[in-house]
Amino acid sequence: MCFSAGWLKTCGWLVFTAMASGFSQQALSQSFPARPIRIIVPFPAGGTTDIIARLVAQRMSETLGQPAVVENRGGAGGSIGADAVAKAAPDGYTILMHNITFPLASVALAQANRAPYNIDTDFAGISIAANVPLVITAHPSVPASDLREFVTLLQKDRTLKYNYGSTGPGSFMNIVGEVMKRDERIDMAHIPLKGAAPLKQELLAGRLQLGGDQLSSSLAEIKRGSLKALATNAPQRLSVLPEVPTVRELGFPKLEADGWNGLFAPAKTPREIIERLQRETAAAVRHPDSVKRLTDLAAEPVGSTPAEQDAMLRRQVAQFRPIIRELGVTID
Repeated sequence: MCFSAGWLKTCGWLVFTAMASGFSQQALSQSFPARPIRIIVPFPAGGTTDIIARLVAQRMSETLGQPAVVENRGGAGGSIGADAVAKAAPDGYTILMHNITFPLASVALAQANRAPYNIDTDFAGISIAANVPLVITAHPSVPASDLREFVTLLQKDRTLKYNYGSTGPGSFMNIVGEVMKRDERIDMAHIPLKGAAPLKQELLAGRLQLGGDQLSSSLAEIKRGSLKALATNAPQRLSVLPEVPTVRELGFPKLEADGWNGLFAPAKTPREIIERLQRETAAAVRHPDSVKRLTDLAAEPVGSTPAEQDAMLRRQVAQFRPIIRELGVTID
């Protein structure tokens, strides 16, 4: 078989380029980290996701020999911060700490043809850092002891003008509120906030009657009685709040979901770097001081594999995509 000189030159160049790229990635992985790592939290400071990110960042800074710095970039249901990571260089120096809002808000954005990234292809899971149960809360002035009583109250008295709050359009509580409005034929106004901390403040002030987020954000207030828990979205009752029923017990099975906080890198980040970050995350959340801190927040330290984080994201996208489409939830 004969090959032209031009063909051989082109082939040789392609082989050289592929080898150079492989060597470059190997060198990057071996020297990682050579500068500070940014952990983007797509919500304001003070919420559960922010707290867990700072806990991980502190431990990473101690073990990696480089600072890990948390940067809060809230807005648009967490999509602003997520987009910053999707478009970052895939080198492990810009990573994302997100939660259950990630799959939901991303699907809502895509439905409105406004998604700046592709939730299915633009991210690589690093690790589920911690599981945190979700809880639906109310202001103490609301005359209902659980979510079923809350719904019955609004069904019987159509003059009530109740507001429900969420951590932003397309967030978990936004989906909860809209499912309840549709399925139970009740009326509430949606007040979107930019994160768990401002949502809690509006609830405490009585400007919202209903809200909800990760339990860590409101556990202290529930214990004090300044907020009351109407239901947990977990599959079973919580040991820390055994008197609070699950949404399934109360007849709202569609509202059941796993709460989590996890790390993601841009797609195409070298596997060696993903695995290094996973090991550091697992060590961070399993450190005895971290375990105590997380347990106090009603969170469960995990430190899962990258594959388990990817699987959780895919599962919840599949779970909520049809619901979001039926509801017509979008992010403007």
